[in-house]
Amino acid sequence: MEKIKMTTPLVEMDGDEMTRILWKMIKDELLLPYIDLKTEYYDLGLEYRNETNDQVTLDSAEATKKYGVAVKCATITPNAARMTEYNLKEMWKSPNGTIRAALDGTVFRAPIIVKGIEPCVRNWEKPITLARHAYGDVYKNTEIKVPGAGKAELVFTAEDGTEIRETIHQFTGAGILQGIHNTDKSITSFAKACFNYALDTKQDLWFATKDTISKKYDHNFKDIFQDIYEKEYAEKFTAAGIEYFYTLIDDAVARVMKAKGGFIWACKNYDGDVMSDMVSSAFGSLAMMTSVLVSPDGVYEYEAAHGTVQRHYYKHLKGEETSTNSVATIFAWTGALRKRGELDGIKELMTFADKLEKATIQTIEAGKMTKDLALITSLKEVTVLNSENFIKAVRETFDKL
Repeated sequence: MEKIKMTTPLVEMDGDEMTRILWKMIKDELLLPYIDLKTEYYDLGLEYRNETNDQVTLDSAEATKKYGVAVKCATITPNAARMTEYNLKEMWKSPNGTIRAALDGTVFRAPIIVKGIEPCVRNWEKPITLARHAYGDVYKNTEIKVPGAGKAELVFTAEDGTEIRETIHQFTGAGILQGIHNTDKSITSFAKACFNYALDTKQDLWFATKDTISKKYDHNFKDIFQDIYEKEYAEKFTAAGIEYFYTLIDDAVARVMKAKGGFIWACKNYDGDVMSDMVSSAFGSLAMMTSVLVSPDGVYEYEAAHGTVQRHYYKHLKGEETSTNSVATIFAWTGALRKRGELDGIKELMTFADKLEKATIQTIEAGKMTKDLALITSLKEVTVLNSENFIKAVRETFDKL
């Protein structure tokens, strides 16, 4: 069979640990035999990020702006233990946070629904899509480890030299400080992306912060959303028969657990990070969640919503067998390839992506799956496959299609 031709490259961002191993398997088994794959490759593995002083992450973001579509493998965000393990020059920031800041986008995450994998929350009947703000807050923070007694202040100096100054805390001993920020521009982009996505998918939109406690920071999010909704989207939502409403984040969590699903839940950066893991895990597995970053300029970056699967990687290094779920990483590739095909008018590429997703789901529904799904499936006859054999089983199903 002649390979599908591509006209414009994808930006390919390689990653870390077990997901890096899966990345190569997916390319070798599911992509390269069928597509004349064109990518502009960036190694976002922690060693190379350290070697380039994280310049490679910035370069990959700029390339994504240039080409319009990227696909990203899971990457390590280092902590103190990783500093020692990888002998890092410094504790590099989250690559996802850096890329999201550069693109000023919103992350939309939704569970991959498969028959035989029932949600842990029994009343969930439809997918819940998480819309996560993708800029600022704790992912773009500045931190100080306070050595001892002293006064901590929050200071803003305007261009004309005037100051706004507030005391944060009068320390009597050691402690810690964190400074976070956001911008009205980015919050506006986030709000519009959420409203547009709700209209496109004909789903209700929920938004939640903690404005009762954070009376300026979180309240600003609430006000911008409400202002944009009333001025630009209220009539459109009414015409579409969908609803927008705001509530506190703790109330939203309680409501979500009792809801039937089928709506978009917009969250600030950290809330979206945590809640998307909760939703994906409750629907089946962290590896059963699609994730796409959409910028206001129409730039798309597809990734898996989960981490690098460190525990499995250490087993892999010892030569032990692993059964790591690669579904979300496969769907990152299919999402990017479908969008590339859509933008370039290559229907064969879009059809390939659709069929590969169908083959992945059919493989699981036929009872062939990784261990994480085998532990929770309602299917009676199940074959537990290792990491490589699951990908090969998907290829067998795909070839039959």
